[in-house]
Amino acid sequence: MSVPGVPKHARVVVIGGGVIGTSVAYHLAHLGWKDTVLLERDKLTSGTTWHAAGLMVTFGSTSETSTELRKYTAKLYSSLEAETGQATGFNPVGFIEVASDKDRLEEYRRVSAFNRLCGVDVHEISPSQVKELFPIANIDDVLAGFYVKEDGRANPVDVTMALAKGAKLKGATLLEDTPALNVLVKNGAVVGVETPHGTIACDYVVNCAGMWGRQLAAKNGISLPLQAAEHYYLITEQIPGIDRNWPVLEDPGRYGYFREEGGGLMVGMFEPVCAPWKIEGIPSDFSFGEIPPDWERMTPYLERAMGRVPITQTAGIKKFFCGPESFTPDLRPLVGEVPEVKNYFAACGLNSIGILTGGGIGKLMAQWVMTGDPGYDITGMHPDRLHPYQANPEYRRTRTVESLGMVYQCHYPTKSFSTARDAKKPAFHHRLVEEGAYFKDVSGWEGADWYAGKGQKPDPGELSFGRMKWWPNWAAEHKATREGVILMDMSFMAKFRVEGRDAGRLLNQLSGNDVDGEAGRITYTQWMNERGTLEADLTVTKLDDRNYWVVASDTAHRHVLTRMKRVFGDAHAFACDVTSGYAQINVQGPRSRALMQSITTADLSNEAFPFRTAREIDIGFARVLCVRITYLGELGYELYIPSEQAVHVYDRLVQAGAAFDLKHAGLKALASCRMEKGYRDYGHDIDNTDSVLEAGLGFAVDLKKPDGFIGKDAVLRKKNEGPLKRRIVQVLVKDPQPLLFHAEPIWRNGKRVGYVRAGSYGHTLGGAVGLAMIEGGAEVVDSKFLESGTWEVEIADKKWPAVASMKPLYDPTNEKIKA
Repeated sequence: MSVPGVPKHARVVVIGGGVIGTSVAYHLAHLGWKDTVLLERDKLTSGTTWHAAGLMVTFGSTSETSTELRKYTAKLYSSLEAETGQATGFNPVGFIEVASDKDRLEEYRRVSAFNRLCGVDVHEISPSQVKELFPIANIDDVLAGFYVKEDGRANPVDVTMALAKGAKLKGATLLEDTPALNVLVKNGAVVGVETPHGTIACDYVVNCAGMWGRQLAAKNGISLPLQAAEHYYLITEQIPGIDRNWPVLEDPGRYGYFREEGGGLMVGMFEPVCAPWKIEGIPSDFSFGEIPPDWERMTPYLERAMGRVPITQTAGIKKFFCGPESFTPDLRPLVGEVPEVKNYFAACGLNSIGILTGGGIGKLMAQWVMTGDPGYDITGMHPDRLHPYQANPEYRRTRTVESLGMVYQCHYPTKSFSTARDAKKPAFHHRLVEEGAYFKDVSGWEGADWYAGKGQKPDPGELSFGRMKWWPNWAAEHKATREGVILMDMSFMAKFRVEGRDAGRLLNQLSGNDVDGEAGRITYTQWMNERGTLEADLTVTKLDDRNYWVVASDTAHRHVLTRMKRVFGDAHAFACDVTSGYAQINVQGPRSRALMQSITTADLSNEAFPFRTAREIDIGFARVLCVRITYLGELGYELYIPSEQAVHVYDRLVQAGAAFDLKHAGLKALASCRMEKGYRDYGHDIDNTDSVLEAGLGFAVDLKKPDGFIGKDAVLRKKNEGPLKRRIVQVLVKDPQPLLFHAEPIWRNGKRVGYVRAGSYGHTLGGAVGLAMIEGGAEVVDSKFLESGTWEVEIADKKWPAVASMKPLYDPTNEKIKA
């Protein structure tokens, strides 16, 4: 039975009344969806918003999406009071990040270069300038500060109340003391929300339940891997001379940040080893709650933080606060439509940046729900990047210990998570260990990054932004790929068997290329949405008229499977995830054919087995799907082997490989070889904001196939608009010394025109190489544009001469792969 105030129907029900939920409701209402209802189980802000520190920082991210969300949020909070009459406490007192070691100095200089490209006015300042701005700071070991005058602080409760008032002024309904008991689902889609006061029929749900988000989602079989952890700050008694207009001071090297609070200082912390809280589940009645602080565990971290501002060591302590914050396995938020239930969206797991991105998250989510287009690159925050096992209690207990601490760790480009490992391994993993493999976390799989050599224990040495101890190993593996033959484990790739009489037709509907032609052939293709922007970048192999083999990257695993299931619907087409059932070994290099021919009776000659051929062959006692394709730019084969025979086939390859000087190569070599060839990687250098033409992949689109494909009309419109003014290009640094990783700005004729989305080192080309999205402005980005410009790449605090090209700088005519 319904009660007054609880409507019987709403377009959208937003669950959770913190800063994220109220922001989503605010933006939905402002964009015209007034029949939006927000449900809060207790009072607004009562979860974690009420105790947030309220830092407003645009500096610090090398994600364009995150930086844009931060900028929008600051702008929104500064204008909410004029709109609603409710103050937000937004105060742009400024923000300083200090670096006290050479690696953090390198990191912040790289970040600063990117942030300036994005419009953040960050300045590198001297230690004495840090002291002028924050007079009580100890600067003895400070190398530099990074200052943004426009950053500062806000009051999280006031911000939330302003968003709530703004939502109500535009017609949204906000209900406190009204928990969402269950989300109702029919035929795989949201149909309503059950409350103690009646059921609300609805078309969409947005789970903004914060640290309760995982538990709420689990009721519908949805996996949202997030876990609450203890989060601390200390508030001192009043300190004479403190000015509330001093900037926020942050020192990740000492695990702390400082801002004025009540005439004293707040000392906030992100300790390197944290304590998860309530693994079994957050109590439903936990409101405005605190956790008893663990003085013994936190004292060493607190002492180190206080060393940056020594007066805090002698000032009286007003409060040592501990409250829960939720964290995800990879320290990125969970934002987007979940794969398990249609029209069920999540916006939670913000990893302590909910306040400073809250406005942007609300805007993104409202756009996404209403139009299907989030308006930003969401590949790094989509819930489907993570897997259900990552919500297991033991996984959450193990990983969260590390994830909170990563907030303030130096963000080395090669660092991999070290906790919750060995979850997924190929059958021949022990063989790779014997070969001296150094493993990293690849979507939960143990992926061999590089090899120390047979019988050797891999020693990565100290992390760095420069050439690390294993550089010669990487260079040797790259050289072996280009000149000899290598074996590479790629078992982590997402693999699907697609069957049925409608399978070919529907895969062709999904695919820009024609994937339903000749049997026994692999086709490289993109999947797009109706807007003509990318949803996936993968291969489809036609085995016969009713059987197909789809292979995608590890990060696209669940996204690709969900897309197939939703497009297939009730048709006679069935996608089966066989990722764990098949190992994948890639045999690549100029001598790969000779090695492969020595262990099979199948004819692998160029005439009998040309490029793009896919056929089952014999290797020893095994039947193996052998596909002649490459992601490294050489003659090569991908072998898909039933897991129970994977060790057998691996051993046959290694035994026969001795005569061909077979080398093992890891994912470092994969990255450098594919980057020399300009091969794309969805979620890294291309994403959902790019048209297939801007991505430089028009060659993989068949605009003439009879029944078209999803997104064809948009692709045609883009093509008819004329030459592109935005395009992915390959960039090579001329000097062999500097290194590219990600987010390095690109300059043409003294103006910033884009940034490196993904980078590596071209051992064959002789310099760092990357893929960059170039914005031509009023100019067409074509060969003339590239050849007529003077190109530079900004790396940290220096610009380096570079070459830009639309054609691959390595083997542009594909002679090697078709040899």
